[in-house]
Amino acid sequence: MEKIETLEAHAGQIPALAFTPDCRRLISAGMDNLVKLWSVRDWTTVATLEGHEKSVNSLALSPDGQVLATGSSDTTVRLWDLAKLQLAQTLQDRKKVVSTVTISAEGKWVVAGSYGGRAAVWSLDGREVVAFKASDKNLSAAALSPQGDLLATAGLGGEIRVWEIPSGAPVQTLSGHRTAVPSVAFTSGGQRMVSLGYEGTIGVWNTDTWDRERTMTLGVEGPRRLVVSPDGRQAALGLEGRVEIWDATSWGRLDELEMSTTATGGLAFSSDGLWFAAGGADGKVQIWRLQ
Repeated sequence: MEKIETLEAHAGQIPALAFTPDCRRLISAGMDNLVKLWSVRDWTTVATLEGHEKSVNSLALSPDGQVLATGSSDTTVRLWDLAKLQLAQTLQDRKKVVSTVTISAEGKWVVAGSYGGRAAVWSLDGREVVAFKASDKNLSAAALSPQGDLLATAGLGGEIRVWEIPSGAPVQTLSGHRTAVPSVAFTSGGQRMVSLGYEGTIGVWNTDTWDRERTMTLGVEGPRRLVVSPDGRQAALGLEGRVEIWDATSWGRLDELEMSTTATGGLAFSSDGLWFAAGGADGKVQIWRLQ
């Protein structure tokens, strides 16, 4: 991987990054309350979306790239029209920090996880569908299966819970991590789910049986984030001062990328397989060309 650019993006931590489906834009979310769009062609700022009153903690894009969902510490989820670069709707379930937001692969559901352990589901046009208590502790991660019928939630504590969508009915409770689970992700086909434990392990789960098929021990505690590439072939792991790139099939390490700060924030692969981006606590986004 070749590092090709460093963006002076935000005033402080960058909790989330996402490439648009057409790979023409990179979107960054900052603790400075701002969302920024960057041109992938020359890595310049295209637009800044303002409106959140506190940190923007999470980003999610509709499959057509027309709708951007943002979750914030101001307790709202906002839906943005990216064609018009303007706010379309503001959603709110409870007055709690929204820590994670995701949109289903077919563009049907918007899901938010919040402090207090609550998950809320809306349709993409903003209609309330269901909300339920997913945990007694703060949520930090939520992932929808590629088919959009299952939701995995996790956060403080070692449990991962799986729910049926849109009913919100419980499907499975998975144990094995300790302290916290900062990330969960389904593979592109949906046959596997990957989880990251704060104790320093990665778990791979079979989504038919919910058996834990394998466990990788990282040798360090406190990993911050794990994302799987859109094609399901690679995974990026945010650690203190670095990002590790893994083969998501064999689960062997492929590369190690040095960060400009100790705290790693948002991570994102582009769907065309060309780019990888990582954000840090210093407000910088670093861009690598994938090889």
